[in-house]
Amino acid sequence: MSTICLYNGTVFTGITMLKKSSVIIRNGKIDEVISNDRLKKANLPSDTAIHYLNGSYITPGFIDTHIHGIGGYDASDGSSESILNMSKKLVEYGVTSFCPTLYPQEDAKFLKSIKSVVEAMGKEKGAIILGLHLEGPFISPEKSGVQIPKFMKKPNLELMQKYYDAAQDHIEIMTVAPELKHMRSLALFCSKKGTVLSAGHSNATYNNMLEGMQVGILHSTHFFNAMRRLHHRDPGVVGAIMIHPNVSCEIIADGYHLHPAIIKLLRRVKPISKIILVTDSLKPTKQTSGKLIANGEEVYIEDGLFKRKSDDTIAGSSLTMIEGVKNLVENMNVPIDDALRMTSCNPATVISKQAKIGYLLPGRDADVTVFDKNFNVEMTIVKGKIRKFFE
Repeated sequence: MSTICLYNGTVFTGITMLKKSSVIIRNGKIDEVISNDRLKKANLPSDTAIHYLNGSYITPGFIDTHIHGIGGYDASDGSSESILNMSKKLVEYGVTSFCPTLYPQEDAKFLKSIKSVVEAMGKEKGAIILGLHLEGPFISPEKSGVQIPKFMKKPNLELMQKYYDAAQDHIEIMTVAPELKHMRSLALFCSKKGTVLSAGHSNATYNNMLEGMQVGILHSTHFFNAMRRLHHRDPGVVGAIMIHPNVSCEIIADGYHLHPAIIKLLRRVKPISKIILVTDSLKPTKQTSGKLIANGEEVYIEDGLFKRKSDDTIAGSSLTMIEGVKNLVENMNVPIDDALRMTSCNPATVISKQAKIGYLLPGRDADVTVFDKNFNVEMTIVKGKIRKFFE
């Protein structure tokens, strides 16, 4: 495999920001991050492909751990082809790895959708599939959002084992409601398998959350949305997430799911390492023709949000990861290095199995996103291979 040199960029390694620096990639791995002054181009192999970047940002590839669909392709339609098309589409927006996220469905369709993701793994031509994010079915009908309550279930270990069997143990994240009866047993079961348990679509009290944290529910799904609010007599799910620094949380930085002031508050009370940018984007995101359908229902887009046509309920986001980074920096006063932490090293750390990604450090997988000062993605590299290159 030839060597790649990304020359003269502003490099965010996951730890620090380095101006006027370059990244050397060899055999699919980060070989070196070096200042332009110290780089001796004459010492590079003769077949090195040198890309001159004129100061563009070179960052760890974006990791989207909560995404339902994009470009007219849906993770829940039971088709591995749809998952693979998501993979190809995502690199246009700087994403190098992702967790296809499934809504609860009828049992046969849910299992088929799980299997379709596994069938796609290893065949990607774009972003790599890290594993599944199951957004249910063990969630609360009281906080269903646009999910369909009849498909929500009580915790059931036998059923959970069926999901693991169908997924061949590739369930990376699972959204659960900590307050459900028998959740303790389910959480212990899933934690021992290495699945990240995320509180969401939940009406849990503060005490319910404390009990959930004791059995490994230490992440949270689309913070503030579809969860019990903060109250002075019961801090609820929201309060527990803010109070306890070891609980990480997803944010949707489209300016609508969370007010910019909430982002400001969250940055004050949470360690930056515990905030994870996600898109929660739906099938019609960046779709250019045809009806807009999400979770089996027709939607329309207004102010960057998909809304259910039948009742105007918010159905989900039309965000991309690069847009989320831009919103954080330009509209929410988040320093760019913190915004990039939320897209790369933070999600890689939450999904503890993914120790080889999320940083531009020697020996790590060469998953790299390059974008200019206007937040236009210029190049996406996955495992050392250029998957998208905008000349």
